[in-house]
Amino acid sequence: MIFVKRYLCMVLCMALVLTGMPEVSAEGLGLSAKSAVVMDAMTGRVIYEKNAHAVLPMASTTKIMTALCAIEQGNPDDMVKVHPSAVGVEGSSMYLGHGETLTLRDLLYGLMLASGNDAAVAIAMHISGGILEFADLMNRTAQKIGATQTSFRNPNGLDAEGHHTTAYDLARITRYAMKYELFRTIVSSRTAKMPWAGHDYPRVLNNHNKLLKMYDGADGVKTGYTKKDGRCLVSSATRNGFQVIAVTLNAPNDWDDHAKMLDFAFDQYTAKPLVKAGDYLRTVMVKRGMGSSVQVHAGGDLTIPVPKGEAPDVQVLYHIPDVVDAPVGFEAVLGRVEAVYDNEVIASVDAVAAGAVAEREIPRLWMSLRMILRDWLTMYANQGRIFK
Repeated sequence: MIFVKRYLCMVLCMALVLTGMPEVSAEGLGLSAKSAVVMDAMTGRVIYEKNAHAVLPMASTTKIMTALCAIEQGNPDDMVKVHPSAVGVEGSSMYLGHGETLTLRDLLYGLMLASGNDAAVAIAMHISGGILEFADLMNRTAQKIGATQTSFRNPNGLDAEGHHTTAYDLARITRYAMKYELFRTIVSSRTAKMPWAGHDYPRVLNNHNKLLKMYDGADGVKTGYTKKDGRCLVSSATRNGFQVIAVTLNAPNDWDDHAKMLDFAFDQYTAKPLVKAGDYLRTVMVKRGMGSSVQVHAGGDLTIPVPKGEAPDVQVLYHIPDVVDAPVGFEAVLGRVEAVYDNEVIASVDAVAAGAVAEREIPRLWMSLRMILRDWLTMYANQGRIFK
């Protein structure tokens, strides 16, 4: 199938758009954090930063990468027998028992809600067979994402030499992880229940992330704390289809910091429609149809976040064929429309048929003649008379 790629580059205010936001000093929000960043989850564009590339320890926000590696390398329905090394790990825990068996999905809930250091070890042993081997997987994944200043030594974030990240890298890792539906579901859950071996009542896990209750639109992500690292927090919030990721490292007043950062982002940006549901896109030809063509419309809204008062700085790519085969059903998907920012597809919507085109029937008389001719040729071929 031949696809037509029509490029619409909507760059109207280049200088302003490239900056993406008004100038705001690192002290402008009065944050307590040593390092902080706010990122647009759709484009990866930095909305605000304070020492965002400073290399610092990350405590249990490490577990964002642990969960990501487990989701990419494992099956959530895998039954996992808890490794002895995962029982009684220091710090926060989901209280795994010797010989306990539960699903990888349940371990992920224990990892991200209860911040279980024991769950992190159990996951590492299941996925890679060892802590060092799993840390190597975490580091390879970080490099793939582009988190080049990040180094992992364990899956739970307990203090270790050489275990560090930056606020910017951690935001990139989180943005990548949020592409997975299971990850989004887990980190946005306030509580979870699951069977608990040896108990006549379920294991109940409560999310340590207070922003899920405190902040309108909050939908993740992970807390962290050690005496050495201080309070670390990664949060996410979505309003009107605009999702923001905020990260603070070593922030004594992290809840307040994140409320300020998220408020700032939502105040600076607005949703801009590139394509609206029902918009006419083009007309395509239909082969062997009762009609010769069909109109193609947008199957939904294609909307992106844009700094207020500025034009969208994206390419809109139309992947729609020149010709399709009949039959074509009403609202059949015939292609797609993509929004591309910095060589990455950040959003897309289906291109659908605005009408239906039935397949043209071959006349019955012609079909009968074809059958007679076929039978006649078969008969003579069987008698050894070949027509050349």
